[in-house]
Amino acid sequence: MEYYNYIKSLHLIFVITWFAGLFYIPRLFVYQIEASHKPSPEKEILGKQLKLMAKRLWTIITWPSAILATIFAIWLLVLQPFWLQQPWMHVKLAFVVLLIIYQLKTHQFYNQLQRDEVTKTSNFMRLWNEGATFILFAVVFLVILKSAINWLFGLIGIIVLGILLMLGFKIYKNIRANNPDA
Repeated sequence: MEYYNYIKSLHLIFVITWFAGLFYIPRLFVYQIEASHKPSPEKEILGKQLKLMAKRLWTIITWPSAILATIFAIWLLVLQPFWLQQPWMHVKLAFVVLLIIYQLKTHQFYNQLQRDEVTKTSNFMRLWNEGATFILFAVVFLVILKSAINWLFGLIGIIVLGILLMLGFKIYKNIRANNPDA
């Protein structure tokens, strides 16, 4: 078990880079969608550059990080199988499944935008961007507190976070309406 902390460190590093990719890719989608509404040649120039940025982020950072984080997580569970008997771990794994579903759906959006198929609005992508934030909050609190029992406080916390994010989104939308360069 001498190498346990190395495995745990690598797992954490790849979880961080995975989330970094999940946080940034929807922002690139926002810019791609907004660029698709610009006049030529700006539309083509921005579109090409943003597609390249999204491709590099998604294929070089986000997917490899997701895979490596998962490999190291499985390795940790093999080293510490008693965690699978902990209720908080069951809840955490449910959030990880939700995160994987979120990534797969984000991958669909990625593929569409790589083909220049704009099916969502930039506002939708701004809201979509918050999905990973909710999952991150839930997982971090579960791992640190190791409590799946305190659902009431956790639920209230997630609801308050959601309200704050929606208020922030609404305020930002109003600022953008009054100042398009914001």
